[in-house]
Amino acid sequence: MKISLNNAGKKYYREWIFRKTNLSFSAGQNTVILGPNGSGKSTLLQVIAGAVLTNEGSIYYHDGVKEVLSENIFHHISFASPYLELIEEFTLAEIIRFHFKFKKSVGGISENEILEATGLQKRSGQAFKYFSSGMKQKVKLTLAFLSDTSILLLDEPCSNLDKNGIDWYQQMIKSYTSGRIVIVASNQNEEEYSFCDSKLNMADFKT
Repeated sequence: MKISLNNAGKKYYREWIFRKTNLSFSAGQNTVILGPNGSGKSTLLQVIAGAVLTNEGSIYYHDGVKEVLSENIFHHISFASPYLELIEEFTLAEIIRFHFKFKKSVGGISENEILEATGLQKRSGQAFKYFSSGMKQKVKLTLAFLSDTSILLLDEPCSNLDKNGIDWYQQMIKSYTSGRIVIVASNQNEEEYSFCDSKLNMADFKT
């Protein structure tokens, strides 16, 4: 898989969030997008995900020699962020079952194995709305890591995680990122992106 941004720009009202941005991401590449709150890194990540349209320029996706249309790219992408909403009334088991109706799991692992990966097996029958913010974040990350996709997008992934949660996140990185395009948006939290081999700074994409 390859992602290419060509002179891409996004603005809200009259303010450009980024402009004239040329980037390329390939399979096996781990990249972090750095910037303070409000710098536009989440917006750029959502543009890469195909969830937000650019105001100028273009974005292309290629799976080998075949172009993937933007309306179909969601099949190839996993996304996790603190602001991602899941169905609060569902139990944890129901959330996992529902999610994997739309995505294949890595290596065909079972729902029970996915549940075990969260470390929250004892809460499988509990409604998601009663989970702590850290528990919710672990569930969102687990769904992203264990979906069989070639692109993994993580927006401030260690938000709300304690020390044990961060250790868990770093182990998931080691276990489930090989051969994927991994892009992390981070507010200078090195624990989130220490594995990345490429760094981008939102300040470089301002007009």
